[in-house]
Amino acid sequence: MRMAASPGNDAVFTCQKSTLSGIPGTKKSPLSEEEIFYMNCRAAYLTVFKSSLENIISKDQLCLALQHAGRNPSQKIINKYWTPQTAKLNFDDFCIILRKEKPTSKAELLESFKQLDVNDDGCILHTDLYKFLTKRGERMTQEEVNAIINLADVNADGKFDYIKFCKLYMTTNDRCLKTTLEKLEANRKLRLQQFGSHFEGSPERDPSPVPKPSPRVIRKSDQETVSNKGEIRNSLLSATRKFKASVSFMITLAANSNQNARLMEPNLKDWQCVQSKGCFFLEDDGEIISHQYKMQIAQRSMVYLTIKPLNLSQVEGKSSPWLSVDTALYVVKESESEAHPQLVCFTDLRNREVFGWTGELGPGIYWLIPSTTGCRLKKEIKPITEEVQLVYRDEAGRLCLTSEFRSTLSDVFEVIDLDGNGFLSLEEYNFFELRTSGEKCDEDAWAVCRENFDTKKNELTRQGFLDLNLMEANDREGNPLDLWVTLHAMGYNKALELTEACPFVIDLYAEKCKPRIKAVLMEACSGQLEKAICKCVHSRGDAKVMDGYDNIIIHTFSCDTWITSTIENKSDNKVIIHINNELSENCVNNRGLNIFAVEVAPKSTMVCQHVMPLNEQQEWIYHCVFSLIS
Repeated sequence: MRMAASPGNDAVFTCQKSTLSGIPGTKKSPLSEEEIFYMNCRAAYLTVFKSSLENIISKDQLCLALQHAGRNPSQKIINKYWTPQTAKLNFDDFCIILRKEKPTSKAELLESFKQLDVNDDGCILHTDLYKFLTKRGERMTQEEVNAIINLADVNADGKFDYIKFCKLYMTTNDRCLKTTLEKLEANRKLRLQQFGSHFEGSPERDPSPVPKPSPRVIRKSDQETVSNKGEIRNSLLSATRKFKASVSFMITLAANSNQNARLMEPNLKDWQCVQSKGCFFLEDDGEIISHQYKMQIAQRSMVYLTIKPLNLSQVEGKSSPWLSVDTALYVVKESESEAHPQLVCFTDLRNREVFGWTGELGPGIYWLIPSTTGCRLKKEIKPITEEVQLVYRDEAGRLCLTSEFRSTLSDVFEVIDLDGNGFLSLEEYNFFELRTSGEKCDEDAWAVCRENFDTKKNELTRQGFLDLNLMEANDREGNPLDLWVTLHAMGYNKALELTEACPFVIDLYAEKCKPRIKAVLMEACSGQLEKAICKCVHSRGDAKVMDGYDNIIIHTFSCDTWITSTIENKSDNKVIIHINNELSENCVNNRGLNIFAVEVAPKSTMVCQHVMPLNEQQEWIYHCVFSLIS
C-alpha cells in the first residue's frame, strides 16, 4: 500500500490495485496525458528540491526548476511569475506555470536562427548575431552577447554554429527530462513522497483535477493568451540567455592507461606492516559512508600504503560487483585547525585493483580517509524476484540457519573483523552495531554476550557471531524481518548479493618503525574528505576561468583511472553551474546524469563530479562543458 496526499485531508491510503511500476508481474496500463504531465512535473521539481512540499523561494530556483522541466524561460517569463510581491511558489504553482509555458520545439528554434543565416551554411556571423540580439525586441547587453559568442564548442572563425547549438540545446532539455524521470523511477523513496496535492495515480482513476494555485500567482496571468507573434524570437532569446559563460575540458585516455603509471611495490624486506579492514556503505539517498582511521608514525620513515577491495568467499553463479569498485586513501596531517587540514598525499598509483602510494612521512599522527568516486558503487536498480531463505526448522523443530545465510554471515564477520585476527573486539562489534541498529553495546551488555556465546580473550568468535544471529531469529520465532534489516544495512539484497557496499583492506608498511592504524569513525565521505579532494585537484589539476567571470574557476584533475572536477566560487554570491557530459564517450559519472546543475555557495569550493570509463578495455573521452546559468 502507498500513502498519498489529498487536498484538504490527512494522508490516505491507496489500494494495491494502483499501478506499481516497480513490482514485477504487475500489468501496466497506459498513462493518460494528465498523469504523464504530473509525472514530468514531479521529476523536474525533485531534481531541484528534496521534497515537493518545499517551496520555490527565489527567481534562480524557479528558473532552474523550469529548465529541468524542459523549458528555457527568458527574464521576461521569470518576471511574469515572480513579481516584487512574490515571496514563494509551491508545487501547484509550478504545475500551472508549466501548463502555460510550452517548451520550444527544435523546428521553431532552427527557424529563428535560419532567418539570420545569409549564406545558408548553418552558421551566423558574429557581427550579424550581435546586431540582432542588441538592436531589436528584448535586447541583450554587449556582455551577454559576448558570453554567447565565447560559448565553447559552438563558435569558430567568427561564426556561431546554430545547428550545433540547437542540437545541444534540445539534447540538453530531452536528456534532462529523461534522466530526472529515470532517477524518480529508480528511487522508491522519491516515488512515495507526498507531491503537494497530487499523488501517483492509478490508470483506473479520473485524471487529477487542475491544482488550486496559491494566492501568490498573479491571477491576471491565468487569463492571458500568449500570441504566436514574437514567440519564436522569445524562444531564441531565452535559449541564448540560458548560459552567461562556459568553459570546456576534453581529455582522451587510452584503454588500460593506468599501466603508464603503475604502482610499483618497493623491496619490503624487513619493513614492518599493519593491516586494517573497512567498508564503504551506500545509503538510501546515495550518500557513501565508511570507516575512517588514525595512523601513527613514530619516526621519519619511508612508507608504502595500499588499499584494495576485500576478497570474500564467492559463490558460483553470483556476481561480485564490489571487486570492480575504485578505492583510494587520502592522508591528512592532524591539525589543531580543522578548517585547514594539511593534505599530505593520496593513493593515485594503481596495479590492477590495488591503489597505493610510496613516500617519506615524518613522525606524527595522520588521518587516513578512504574514498571511492561512487561511479561504480551505486544503488541497485534491477528487481530481485526471489528472496533467499535465511532460516528453517529441522526434523526436531529446532530453528537453524540456512547454508546460504551462514556463508553470508561468515563474510559479514570477515568485513567487521577490522584487524583480521579472527575475533571481534567490543570496538569492532560496535561499528557493526552502529551500522545496523544505530546503537552501541556497552560493557555490561558485552559481558552478557561473553557469557552466552563463544568468546576467546574477551572477543567474540565466528561461531559466537553465528549463534548470536540464530538467537535473534529464535527471539522472533523464525520471522526473518530483523535479520533482513541487518543484511540490508550491510549492503546485501534479497538474493544475498553484496551490491550496495564495498569492503576494503588497507596495508601499511614502514621501513624504520612499527606503524599503527586504528579505525576511529564511521561517517559520510564528505567534510574533511571533500576538502582533501579539492586540495588535491587544485594543486595537481588544470584550472580554467569562466570567460568574463574571474571569480568562477573550474578545476579538473586526471589520474588515469578517474577524472575529478571541482568548482571554485570566489564571488560573494551563489552561482548555478550547468554541466553537460553528452559529448563524452565510454564514460560514467558518480551522479548518474549526463546533464545536471549544481549550486555553489559564495566563497566556497565543491566537488562537482567524478568520471570513470565504462569499459576500461576501450579508449574513453571526457568532454564536459561547464556553463554559468543566468
